[in-house]
Amino acid sequence: MELLTGEYRNTLDEKGRILFPARLRNELTGNVLIVTQALDHCLWLYTPEEWKSLSAKVMETASPFNPKNRIVVRRLIAPAQEVEFDKAGRLSIPQSLREYAGLTKDCVILGINKYMELWDAEEYKKYLSESEASFMEAAEELSGISF
Repeated sequence: MELLTGEYRNTLDEKGRILFPARLRNELTGNVLIVTQALDHCLWLYTPEEWKSLSAKVMETASPFNPKNRIVVRRLIAPAQEVEFDKAGRLSIPQSLREYAGLTKDCVILGINKYMELWDAEEYKKYLSESEASFMEAAEELSGISF
């Protein structure tokens, strides 16, 4: 799998399906993605291989006796669902996940190296605006990186 990058805009139809960008779809080795709740009220989309790796790491470090660990497992691992592309290249996003992310019609799909994010377009615009100052601070902390 090559790096999954780019920002794509697409619409969610009345049945909760979204046409997945061909550029991203062509980089995938299979016909299935794992979709789960993410931070910041968006959805994370993983290939089965990447999801297996991430979920194994989370479960190895999470203790059922630690309340914070239980929250992460319940909010990240438990809602994950396997979703298959249809013949038209669409993903049918489960209702519970659409509700969590507030997906309406206009959506943004972000390719972020080994995973993707699915946002409601208005929520993403709001997130970018509200996080501008934090982004500048975080970027300045990367000053050790040179080209």
